[in-house]
Amino acid sequence: MSDEYVLLIHEPNWDPDSMTPEQWREGMAGHQAFQEAVVAAGERILAMNALQAIAKATKITPQSGGEPLITDGPFGETREVVTGFYSFTASSPEQARELAALVPTGGWVELYPVLVLDFAR
Repeated sequence: MSDEYVLLIHEPNWDPDSMTPEQWREGMAGHQAFQEAVVAAGERILAMNALQAIAKATKITPQSGGEPLITDGPFGETREVVTGFYSFTASSPEQARELAALVPTGGWVELYPVLVLDFAR
């Protein structure tokens, strides 16, 4: 039985609007190779997407007893940002790590096993 994992992609400088068509094709080829490796391993991609640049993001901070604080990006304390994600299955933590290592990035990726919530308990 396969478990679900979420992989967060971090990039130090991510602005998809500034990428040339060639840079975009090269990056997408690497992501296509990752997706093909997941399928070749007998697993599935459950969800995936790239995110817009940090300048288009919004930070929402809950405030006790009041309205949430809403701040538009970019955020001064942020150096690297989450630029995309995958949700995929893997038969073991080792397989999940091996597959995650194939994701192209100029930064790093974080891999999390998904905690399946059982609200019927």
